[in-house]
Amino acid sequence: MKKGSIFIFVVYTFLFVSGSVHGIGEKTLSLGGENTWKYARDRIGVTEVRSVRPYPVLVLSSAGPSSAGYSSAEGVLGKYYPLTEFTPDFYLSFDEGDTALFNDSAGRYSVTVSPNLEAVDRRFARAGTGAALFGTDNLSKGSDPLVIKPKDGSALFSSESRIKDFTIEFWLYPLNLENGEQILSWTASKLVNENYSVQRINCTASKNRLQWSFVNFFASLDNSSYKNIEFSGNSFIVPKKWSHHLIRFDAVTGMIEYLVDGNSETIVYATSTGRESAETFTPIAGDKGFFVLGGKFRGMMDEFKIHGLCAGRSSVQKYAPVGGRAETTYIDLGGINSAVVRVDVSGGRTSIKGTRISNEFRENGRFRFSDDSEMSFFIRAGENPWLFKNIKWTAFTPGSNIAEIIKGRYVQIAVDFYPSADGETTPYLDEVRIVYQPNEPPLPPSNFTAVAVDGGVLLRWKQSPVASTDGYLVYYSSVRGELFGTDATLGSSPIDAGKVTSLMVDGLKNGTLYYFRVASYDTDDTGYRNTGEFSKEVTARPLASLKNN
Repeated sequence: MKKGSIFIFVVYTFLFVSGSVHGIGEKTLSLGGENTWKYARDRIGVTEVRSVRPYPVLVLSSAGPSSAGYSSAEGVLGKYYPLTEFTPDFYLSFDEGDTALFNDSAGRYSVTVSPNLEAVDRRFARAGTGAALFGTDNLSKGSDPLVIKPKDGSALFSSESRIKDFTIEFWLYPLNLENGEQILSWTASKLVNENYSVQRINCTASKNRLQWSFVNFFASLDNSSYKNIEFSGNSFIVPKKWSHHLIRFDAVTGMIEYLVDGNSETIVYATSTGRESAETFTPIAGDKGFFVLGGKFRGMMDEFKIHGLCAGRSSVQKYAPVGGRAETTYIDLGGINSAVVRVDVSGGRTSIKGTRISNEFRENGRFRFSDDSEMSFFIRAGENPWLFKNIKWTAFTPGSNIAEIIKGRYVQIAVDFYPSADGETTPYLDEVRIVYQPNEPPLPPSNFTAVAVDGGVLLRWKQSPVASTDGYLVYYSSVRGELFGTDATLGSSPIDAGKVTSLMVDGLKNGTLYYFRVASYDTDDTGYRNTGEFSKEVTARPLASLKNN
């Protein structure tokens, strides 16, 4: 074989084995996958789920505590604005996974759960990671599967509270929705015309619609009379399908509006005439009142909320249109001026159709899907994590070489998540792999020796084999393992020796054994010092009888 052919063969073999010349010395740091998402601590509207890939992935959160789920009302209702912050009077997410753990996250109501109630996971839930399942035992035994009671006067429905504005909303998944099924009820005692009467709010099924009734609930301003109100929706509630239900009351006009899936079904007025522009009747909660959810109901319920205001139109999308964002902490690459070569990403999109989870997986490239769900990726790097707020984010395409040189000891990744156009699909992030060229600190010097003299020690070493070495730090102490002495004339340990290969450390105590180590360092443009590992340890004991060489 000719020499030229041999040379070409050797080069080809080397490239085949190593991948590319550019890959020499590269390292990879993985986030997600089997390494978990511990670095992705800052999340807005993003959560972890375990049912998409073998390891947890990041997806958009469909849970309720996001004001992004609300928009301002339109038309005649346009004066009702979105929730600027999520501050419910009562919030039951059903995400705990165990019915015994169901609770009011707002902390104003107690929740008592019957053994007849069951919990379902994310596959069946409308939002978040779980929902409540009300079964056939509830109908046969007539039990109260879930009871809600105000704890104290801070609750909107506490005894004798003048409620004014309120909103009640929930998601419902009926199995059959037979006539008479009771979805929600409120029962209390109320003094009406010097006699105690029962105060009730009922939401029941009638002819495949939900019917609402308010008895002894809306009172005149002087509490002398009450306005009983009853109405139902216009749309059929389809069995085995999630639907969103919202009742809201405006204390100024007396308007009560019922919305199904974000569409206005009914508007009535709690006024003396039952029409607008008349004396308004406002709610007064009765004594010892309590809610019952699903008292006679077969199906599922999710995201039950009470607000102390007349909320704007609630979005019925599973995922908020504004999406979410996840940012990693400042990840240490181990050395100043480390260069990020590229960032590899795996992920996809996921949705739940009925009870079936549908997933699409891909690696690198643009993470934009046919239904308009997508993820956008950003990166920034620097030497000091405390100064990252001044560093701009750089957008990048996963798998491609970073267009701008991204250098620094610390790196940070951000990912924006956007749902599909219909709000039913979320992208998911499976794993992020940061490929970088580490600028590791220089190797320590070799042939490190120490010679004791009167009141000092002469240190010598052979320079570090790394050409970028800018100097050496000399550590000393009279206590093994501490290396932070203070005796030397040159100052406390460590002593910056500069680029020399020998140093006289004087001012030491005669008769005391000292321990020494030396480390190489390089610096960046800002003067930040990147210190390497220690050399071997050497010892010496200064004595008055020794003369300086």
